[in-house]
Amino acid sequence: MDLKAQRAAALKAAKDIVEMAKAEARELTDEENTEIEAKMADVKELDVKIAKSANVTAVLKLSDAETDTKGDEPAGAKSLGEHFISTKGDELKAAKGVTGAVVAAPEFVPVKANTDSQARPSSASAWATEFDTSIVTAYRRPLVVADLLSSGTLTGNAITYLIEGALEGDFSTVAEGGAKPQIHFADPTTVTETLKKLAAFIKFTDEMLDDFAFIVANINNRGLYQLGLTEENQILNGNGSGQNLTGLLNRSGIQTEAAASVTEAGDDNADAIFRAMTKIQTATGFAADGVVIHPLDYQNLRLRRDGNEQYYGGGYFQGEYGNGGLSMQPPIWGQKTVVTSAIAQGTVAVGAFKQAATLYRKGGVRVESTNSHASDFTSNLVTTRIEERVALEVRFPAAIVKVTLDNNAPV
Repeated sequence: MDLKAQRAAALKAAKDIVEMAKAEARELTDEENTEIEAKMADVKELDVKIAKSANVTAVLKLSDAETDTKGDEPAGAKSLGEHFISTKGDELKAAKGVTGAVVAAPEFVPVKANTDSQARPSSASAWATEFDTSIVTAYRRPLVVADLLSSGTLTGNAITYLIEGALEGDFSTVAEGGAKPQIHFADPTTVTETLKKLAAFIKFTDEMLDDFAFIVANINNRGLYQLGLTEENQILNGNGSGQNLTGLLNRSGIQTEAAASVTEAGDDNADAIFRAMTKIQTATGFAADGVVIHPLDYQNLRLRRDGNEQYYGGGYFQGEYGNGGLSMQPPIWGQKTVVTSAIAQGTVAVGAFKQAATLYRKGGVRVESTNSHASDFTSNLVTTRIEERVALEVRFPAAIVKVTLDNNAPV
């Protein structure tokens, strides 16, 4: 007896038991239920064997136009209902009126009829277009001002330091038996810098976090960058009011220098920067180590030419008078030159920055998230907080010079 005949016999035996109970108008006995379950188990086992046999037949008869599949699951069922009836219709009939009977069909894999044409789906544009998850970011200026200063860390919430007082009197030569001059150091000035917090927060929905992680990461990175911009502005221009830092250019005791209007507008700008360098050395003994200048002011210097129409900083093909290679951003007077829009146009900061100032941080930048803020939990929101605490110490204000340029310099 072949597999299909065995399957038919097992299925018929189970069906006969059901028909007998139905004819006698009674419920199935426990023994009959057990026997039906055994017969149905045989049917399932035979289904597996038949399927395997069909696979072998298909491999051996690839050239046949059609194989005998009577009793097997027909290929190409177009719907779940058609698939169920074609594979388990006989079992379904046999189980009619049987309490607790279960009929399970094999997994349904829909098949497209071979007479249908392969058509472009309605959402073809979405299928055909690859999505680039990288985000084109806007220009981000380099954050370089903090790098000019010394850096430190705090364990408390403030730092106090002393600024040396002025010397009164001085040493002099004294004749034998003559009176010696008295000198006096004025009391130092006590300065206390407290930590200031720079902070902001962003809210995300749960769906945003789950579905667009790449956008969330980009936003967080932008948040950190914006924090850096705020820090840089505070270091240079903070006005000291409220929770603002007192920036370098608003410190009591810094020096000032101004470019003079001479024969041609802007002629004195470079000289004013050099005079500022000299002021630092004469007042503190320190040598200047950096210049902070706005891009437009740097452009005015960079494009200046002498009487022979030669660029002072080298032309657009080679260095001055054909000497050396072209440097796109040559340093001003040999100093480390930071070209940034963090400083206002028309103002240049010249300083012995490393000796003059220290930027203290406590704990670095903190990025924390929670869904417990306000109604975040019930609204499926997550709040991300970005913050840092910093303090700016300027021990030698005279080592910083605020230079005012001639604003009539040619562009």
